[in-house]
Amino acid sequence: MHLKLRRKKPPRPPPRVVKTPTPPRKPFIHKPLYKKNKPLTEPSKLAADVHLSSLDYCRESSAVQKKILIVDDSPSQVKLMQGLLEPEGYWPVGLSDPKRVEETIISSRPSVILLDVVMPERNGFQICRDLKGNAEFNTIPVILVTSKDTPSDRYWGQQQGADGYVTKPFTREELLRAVRRFA
Repeated sequence: MHLKLRRKKPPRPPPRVVKTPTPPRKPFIHKPLYKKNKPLTEPSKLAADVHLSSLDYCRESSAVQKKILIVDDSPSQVKLMQGLLEPEGYWPVGLSDPKRVEETIISSRPSVILLDVVMPERNGFQICRDLKGNAEFNTIPVILVTSKDTPSDRYWGQQQGADGYVTKPFTREELLRAVRRFA
């Protein structure tokens, strides 16, 4: 076995640093974006999913949180999704009775609906079809959150008017990505 030894190369000299003059910068003008103790006149400029505590510095307490309606017959799934959405600044409203979806939508006016498919008496596909067929509710995005993961289930959900599809078990990032897309 023959090993070839390499010679050490002499170290290179450090590169020369050339100082170039920096162009003049515009002066920073500090002016407040809000007036203290005065309500905002343009609420549309506020991010809708802001924590109320983030506006404490501005002495504003009228931030609008995005309401998310969670419809699932399993209370543990509702609690799980609520626990993932609350820290992100959303206002999750849980519902375990699929027969009361319409009245809950009227009372809470959610921005997005997370809907399970497999539920007793009235499944998520039926609820989605009814909501999308109603002129009062058809603008609210519906995300199906289900354990059904076949391509035919996804296709059927899309045909019923679902705007998104998340399969169980889901990660925190998957759920938040779907909600942020429509909220």
